[in-house]
Amino acid sequence: MDLEVSTLIEKMNVVKTVAKAGMTFNEGTINGTDVVVVKCGIGKVNAGICVQILVDLFDVTHVINTGVAGSLKDVIDIGDIVVSTDAVEHDMDVSPLGYKKGQIPQIDRLSFEADAAMRDEAVATCKKVNPDINVYTGRVVSGDQFISDKKVKEGLIAEFDGYCAEMEGGAIAHVAYLNKVPFVVIRAISDKADDSAQMDYPTFEKKAAEHCAALILDMVGRI
Repeated sequence: MDLEVSTLIEKMNVVKTVAKAGMTFNEGTINGTDVVVVKCGIGKVNAGICVQILVDLFDVTHVINTGVAGSLKDVIDIGDIVVSTDAVEHDMDVSPLGYKKGQIPQIDRLSFEADAAMRDEAVATCKKVNPDINVYTGRVVSGDQFISDKKVKEGLIAEFDGYCAEMEGGAIAHVAYLNKVPFVVIRAISDKADDSAQMDYPTFEKKAAEHCAALILDMVGRI
């Protein structure tokens, strides 16, 4: 999100910017730690391209993806944060060929596991800097669609037991896995991924971005 990126850049010592594939990669430091901050854009293709550029041009050692998502659990409320245990692409469906729904052919797994140390650090940091909200760990389910239909939401819950639904994390996890780069996906809940989603999203997007930025600013030096 623009708001999240601008908040991070304000706290960052930017030494160089690189434009590539329609994205602006801001290279520099945050609290003495070398970082690259970039807005990948919406959808799995944009997200995957972004991670590959980070690997190829900047030799990144870790990938942290933040943003917003729709809740898939009743207990996870608007404003709360979900930190990924793993991520799956829910709109990948080659089941007629014998694969599980969500599984990518020729890859021997349904989902891509987040780095445990990064996950634990994100959870601990969130509790520290965002004491006004709850933080959960669970599966992030990703697809190129904004989930705002109760029946679609129920299908994702039944099929994948996801904690939140969004549009980038699965692709980021996929590319990070192929490049053997540890990653974590951090999602602030902006809506309930049902018929109320269109109403809730604009209202809570700003607060979600602020929570994610606060988390990153505090945790990045310990990764």
